[in-house]
Amino acid sequence: MTSTTLLLIIGAILIALAVAMFQYFYKAAYKTKRNKVYALFRFFTVFGLLLLLINPKYKQQTLYTEKPSLAIAVDNSASIRHLKYDERVKDAFIRFRESKNLNDAFDIQYFGFGTELTTLDSLDFSERQTNIASVFSSLTSLYRNDIAPVVLLSDGNQTFGEAFEYTSKNFAQNVYPVVVGDTLVYDDLIVGQVNVNRYAYINNKFPVEVFTNYNGAREVSSRLTIRSGNSIVYQQNIRFSDQKKSQIITALIPANNVGVRQFSVSLQPIENERNKKNNSKNFAVEVIDQKTNVLIISDITHPDIGMLKKSIESNRLRTVTFSKPTAAINKLNDYQLIVLYQPNGLFQPIYRELETLGKNSITITGPKTDWNILNQLQSEVYHEVTNQEEDIQGVSNPNFSTFVLNDINFSDFPPLKTNFGDITLKTEADIALYQKIGTIQTEAPLLVTTDQNGKRGIFIFGEGLWKWRAQSYVDTRSFESFDNFIDNLIQYAASNKRKSRLNLDYDSFYYGNGSVKLYAQYFDKNYVFDNRAALTIKVVNKETEAVYDAPFLLQRNAYEIDLSNLTPGDYSFTVTVQNQGLARSGSFTIVPFEVEQQFLNANKVALAKVAKNTDGSLYTISKIDQLITSLLEDTRYKPVQKSTENVVPLIDWKWLLGVLALLLAIEWFMRKYNGLT
Repeated sequence: MTSTTLLLIIGAILIALAVAMFQYFYKAAYKTKRNKVYALFRFFTVFGLLLLLINPKYKQQTLYTEKPSLAIAVDNSASIRHLKYDERVKDAFIRFRESKNLNDAFDIQYFGFGTELTTLDSLDFSERQTNIASVFSSLTSLYRNDIAPVVLLSDGNQTFGEAFEYTSKNFAQNVYPVVVGDTLVYDDLIVGQVNVNRYAYINNKFPVEVFTNYNGAREVSSRLTIRSGNSIVYQQNIRFSDQKKSQIITALIPANNVGVRQFSVSLQPIENERNKKNNSKNFAVEVIDQKTNVLIISDITHPDIGMLKKSIESNRLRTVTFSKPTAAINKLNDYQLIVLYQPNGLFQPIYRELETLGKNSITITGPKTDWNILNQLQSEVYHEVTNQEEDIQGVSNPNFSTFVLNDINFSDFPPLKTNFGDITLKTEADIALYQKIGTIQTEAPLLVTTDQNGKRGIFIFGEGLWKWRAQSYVDTRSFESFDNFIDNLIQYAASNKRKSRLNLDYDSFYYGNGSVKLYAQYFDKNYVFDNRAALTIKVVNKETEAVYDAPFLLQRNAYEIDLSNLTPGDYSFTVTVQNQGLARSGSFTIVPFEVEQQFLNANKVALAKVAKNTDGSLYTISKIDQLITSLLEDTRYKPVQKSTENVVPLIDWKWLLGVLALLLAIEWFMRKYNGLT
């Protein structure tokens, strides 16, 4: 309480006392013993009113007890059911939930994980892949400032993601792994990872890299075979021993037929081998007879150029060649797409030849661009010439409808360098990204697509795209999302297809352990994206003739459907726009890939490393009661008494108004009762 407030309270006391004395002693016509009581009531009433006007503040301290948190993460992947431990995991889950002592001592949250960590209500062991490392990354952000030991029920078999036994070293909480599965080691041959390009070219040979492993101590021999249907396309005898437990086999497979070709790679089982499902794997390759050749023309050296090559060639259907403007004029017709990087006066013959050939192009501008020349060389855009630079970021346009363009967090990417000045679009154009300067989003375009009489173009008004690819990797630990963004630009610009009102975006094949998603775009008669349409798909299994019908869901500027529930096989489909008479058909293949059935034992070694790295303890699933007792007795996980201190104004005391009203009522009643006016 401040000295000013204290002086005001003292003043309020004096004023209230003076009012009471004046009314009941100085001014009163009749002085009785009751006047002292009346004066007392009047004093408290006036003082209370003045106190509310002063509204002093005071500190209020509240004590409370905070229980430590406990995270129970349960492996909900299909490998648990494959190891026949699903019922035992469910029993363990129930025992945690029904332990009264444990729930009294901890604030417990339950999670399930497969591809990612989610809150858990029930277990179905349907996850097709396992990423145990995601448990630690997700719980780190959730319990950043809390004491929160983690119980990890898992077989320790991870199918993708970072090596969890090493990522656990940076995990701040204690982890108690519970081993789910048989820990005995049996002789077992395993076809591990299979590396193969998604595309191959007709009449060529494509490489297949097969990682094979052996669990056991004796010397064994087997035969690795790669089949296409009933035909053997490659085979090799291999030997394993206690000293030679893994081998990498590289095979060259001929691509003789165009289309999606399915293959299986298998190891001949050894004597008394228990798990034979992990002896084989399926893979697929799309054999094509065409390739997109991209020419990047630039008169300067810049990191963007090398980045573009890396990103474009991440799709095996693309090849990139570099050229100076003076050397490119005679070979433009050898390429399906031309990328013009920061054009200047040397690009004049290039633009004239592109106009003659009707070639599509992508133009990337920046501070080194000569807009005095470029404004004359093309008729799609006009940029005000100021000879000044500025930093801009990108903001996705949700109404962009030329093709499906996912927002990969553009607004948080590092700024690009561009030329200061107004940009005027002189032809029909669709803005994909707007410019953002600082925190202000402008109407100026950063990325636009154009289409003039079938000639397609893309303009990107900024240099420094290499920073975007680097930031995308930092955010997602992968270049895939950014490379897909660039690939969409290349695919649009390299195509000369006529505009269609119904466009489909899908892959020719999918692996059974991943998501199967198809995208569609529907335009009205003015070729404006229509988000009110009703799109449906009819999928037919070519072998069983089973039919699956479902509607598409609207997602931003495209329609999407998830068909991950379909079983492996060959499918044909038809997408229909209801009440419009528009339909498109296609086909795809789902390749069998049961990665969760590749395991025979629990990975006890990796789980033990997690316990050691986090100062926890390792338990088997038969010792759940011992784990619960250990958690209850551990002095690190005791409830903590905490206090909060709040500054509360007196006016928040609502009951004080009631007291004042009561004092006035009593005073009035006593005066009336004794005949005073």
